[in-house]
Amino acid sequence: MLELVEEHRCFGGVQRIYKHESESIGLPMRFSAFLLAAAASSKVPALFYLAGLTCTEETFPIKAGAQRYAAEHGIALIAPDTSPRGADIPGEKDAWDFGVGAGFYVDATRAPWSERYRMYSYVTQDLRRAVLAELPVREDRLGIFGHSMGGYGALVLALRNPDIYRTVSAFAPIAAPSQCPWGVKAFSGYLGEDRSAWARYDASELVKLSGGAVC
Repeated sequence: MLELVEEHRCFGGVQRIYKHESESIGLPMRFSAFLLAAAASSKVPALFYLAGLTCTEETFPIKAGAQRYAAEHGIALIAPDTSPRGADIPGEKDAWDFGVGAGFYVDATRAPWSERYRMYSYVTQDLRRAVLAELPVREDRLGIFGHSMGGYGALVLALRNPDIYRTVSAFAPIAAPSQCPWGVKAFSGYLGEDRSAWARYDASELVKLSGGAVC
């Protein structure tokens, strides 16, 4: 069940922050939702936005100004947080590019991160189900996009879930994380040192290995 945290009038619609329990993560999670006036009478398409390092669910609706365009084109905007909050894992707040604010949209397999840091499942399962169950959003008209770490996440989630997301866009994405310091640090910490396990979260590797048929 969604808990409404705050609501503001915005370009003829409403900008909201919700909180809900996440089964995948085992902690409450927050996300923002812009719902246009048309959503009061019928379901509308929705774009899921994934933010970059250090961001929260509030960063995109505050800074991007995308609500005006979403209202013009009849689209809802959904933006989750970038990591669990309150996991209380030692060291999770020590670095800006790993841990809190830097979930990298993976399901961690390395302890102690594997219990709570499951952002891939959260976005594709828990968040999507909550939105479809309680908000006026069309299940057959979902897209995903993001910036930087979020652009990387959008590419990976779309490539691996073509049955869920009909469109994908990425702004300055970390497109080959296995080959850059940010990605190597995150993958090593969340997934371990076996680089073969990294490929499922590397957009460049997914495209290369699949020949275009990614699942």
